[in-house]
Amino acid sequence: MTIENKCFALDRTFSVAPMMDWTTRDYRAFARTLTRRALLYTEMVTTGAILHGSPRERFLGHDAVEHPLALQLGGSDPGELAECAAIAESWGYDEINLNVGCPSDRVQNNLIGACLMAYPDKVAAAVRAMKAAVRIPVTVKCRIGIDAQDEDADLERFVVKVAEGGCDTFIVHARKAWLEGLSPKENRDIPPLNYPRVHRLKAMHPELHIGINGGLKRLAECQAQLAQVDSVMVGREAYQNPWLLAAVDETFYGEPGPARTRHEAAEALRPYIAERLAEGARLNHVTRHLLGLFQGCPGGRRFRRHLSENAHRDGAGLQVFDDALGLVASTAAAPVATL
Repeated sequence: MTIENKCFALDRTFSVAPMMDWTTRDYRAFARTLTRRALLYTEMVTTGAILHGSPRERFLGHDAVEHPLALQLGGSDPGELAECAAIAESWGYDEINLNVGCPSDRVQNNLIGACLMAYPDKVAAAVRAMKAAVRIPVTVKCRIGIDAQDEDADLERFVVKVAEGGCDTFIVHARKAWLEGLSPKENRDIPPLNYPRVHRLKAMHPELHIGINGGLKRLAECQAQLAQVDSVMVGREAYQNPWLLAAVDETFYGEPGPARTRHEAAEALRPYIAERLAEGARLNHVTRHLLGLFQGCPGGRRFRRHLSENAHRDGAGLQVFDDALGLVASTAAAPVATL
């Protein structure tokens, strides 16, 4: 990896949410061509995958450029979570985050994700065990409630109990999850956003770090949220419109970002792509994460189409990537405001 990066103390002011099949190591390497400072999260990795999957590199492998980097764990057994947290720390992760927000029925059956909001004692025990096993931070990502839970008091009870287990950092997705009646996809949009509930939680607990997630699409919106909470987390918009990240370092940290133009970001990833191809990865495994880079730019659709139609082919290499870049008009090289 030749993309330059610097080391920073863990700062959660702005982060990119963990997203299954999206925040892979290839996406995270790409994100680092746009922002040095945003805290990045892995996809959720279950305790079973880490303890019984092989090779472990498949689940925990990452590049030094990805830091600051948090591993999101899925599980509920305190012993298994503690063991996995210790393994993750040995692999160099900067934070362990427990998933208490995923609404998938597949993970519910194993007491993983949002269903755990009904078992705050179990979550507290898990946090306590993980904190005893590692020196890095242990955090929790949750919803504002599930199913019949629809009061500030429900969220308050959960947070207080888990805080007693030693958690001082909560990232709260400001939608409740309907575990019965809505699909995981529907749970991302149908339950209404309730930012004030998260704001009130922070007001009641100034001693805790409360971050907010859900529906945020513009950096100006994120800045406004920081008047009420400690940090913001952006999910789908950071993936589908990755150029948003190019203004994060300047907006939130007062520092220039690594890329002045979209072309510059794409070119910076070229050595990484070459490395991945040499390792046997297919081109589309990396380039699928760049499809939204030139969104709204002249030639952006041709860039996307060329990669979509050719990067998956046997033997596809850097020439396919270079040809796709050549389809984007030079005017797309100009910086675009993302506030």
